[in-house]
Amino acid sequence: MLKCIIIDDEPLARSLMREMLEPLEMVQIVDECANGFEGLKSVQTHQPDLIFLDVQMPKINGFEMLELIENPPAVIFVTAFDEYAVQAFDVNAIDYLLKPIEPARLERAIAKVAQQQAKGVVKPVEQAPHIMLPEQTQRVVVKEQGEIKIIPLDKILFLEAADDYVKVHTKEKYFLKYQTMARFEQQLPAQQFVRIHRSYIVNVSFVNKIELLEKEQYTVLLNNGQNVPVSKSGYAKLKTFLGI
Repeated sequence: MLKCIIIDDEPLARSLMREMLEPLEMVQIVDECANGFEGLKSVQTHQPDLIFLDVQMPKINGFEMLELIENPPAVIFVTAFDEYAVQAFDVNAIDYLLKPIEPARLERAIAKVAQQQAKGVVKPVEQAPHIMLPEQTQRVVVKEQGEIKIIPLDKILFLEAADDYVKVHTKEKYFLKYQTMARFEQQLPAQQFVRIHRSYIVNVSFVNKIELLEKEQYTVLLNNGQNVPVSKSGYAKLKTFLGI
């Protein structure tokens, strides 16, 4: 028996999915959610084997929701748009179903999940570097004490590596994001953010000045008074970016 959660912002889509799933003996629906906020909490509560996940939803999209789950279950994307199919499989989704869904197609997708679980070969969902929906180019979504925070890019001062996490610094505080610096470097707009050190990416709009500490060692002074270290290669990149 596969414990499943349906996550879709359209009530009719959730209702139709439930109607198709309820007759299937191998499936148990444990919850329905109308957005990624609800979906994240439900996954944490119910620990499902499988989620049926819409891509485009209000508040946060399906890919952003997956980034916030530390041990995500198997995923079948369900959407009316086919342009995200390649990205879905890049994150190891079990399948990708286009609306309106054909019952036979849905059954094949579920059978695939059951077969992989029986063999113990279900691949964990991953973060594909090139997955970027339009809204993701202007914000970073993080989880703090069970709550989801949406941070606009223009509020981010700098990012700092912290083991398997990244500290996303704002003027008020920092937030931890389970993501790599390399992915952030690929994701953030190059016209706004520069990687100035192996462990630091800075928002150049907050740079006040570059200070020399000693021979070939520099630091960036931000306009809130914070200092961020700069490596030799980072200093070269920053000079090129600033045209100095």
